[in-house]
Amino acid sequence: MQAKQEEDAAVRERMWKEMGKSPFVMIGLVGSHQHSEPMTAQLDKDANSEFWFYCNKDNRIAKGGEAMAQFVSKGHDIFACIHGTLTQETRPEIFDKYWSNATEAWFEGGKQDPNVMMLRFELTDAEIWEGDQSVGGLFKMLTGQTIKPDEAGKHAEVAL
Repeated sequence: MQAKQEEDAAVRERMWKEMGKSPFVMIGLVGSHQHSEPMTAQLDKDANSEFWFYCNKDNRIAKGGEAMAQFVSKGHDIFACIHGTLTQETRPEIFDKYWSNATEAWFEGGKQDPNVMMLRFELTDAEIWEGDQSVGGLFKMLTGQTIKPDEAGKHAEVAL
C-alpha cells in the first residue's frame, strides 16, 4: 500500500512538472454537452491542487461548476484527466499575479476589459497515465508484439 502511494505521488509530481513546461489543457463543464476547449492554465509552484484561467465572461466555461480537464505532455508520455470545480477568482492579487503580455494579447481592453474574468480550477481527483517509452516497449510496438499491462507504464488514481 505504501509503495503504491509513493508511486502515485511520483506520477502526480511528474504531471505537475510537465504541466509547467506546457500548461495547455482541454477543459469543459461536466454535463453541459458542449465540447471542451483549449485553455492555458496559470500554474503556481506552491499550489498543487488548483490552477487558474483567464477568459471572457461569455466563454462556455465562464459560469463555472463541475469540470474536467485533459492534459497531454509535450513528449506524449504523461496523460491526465483532471476532475474539479471551476469558480470565479475574485481576489485582485491573484488576478494581477498571473497577468502577462501573452494574456493581454487575448483581451482588447487589457486588464480593464469589462469582459475579462478569471476562473480558479480546484482539483478534486485525477487519473494520470505515465507511458513507458523504453526501448523494449518501442520494439514490441514496432514489431506488433503484445505489450503486457505491467509493461505499458504507470497509472495513478489520485485524490487531490
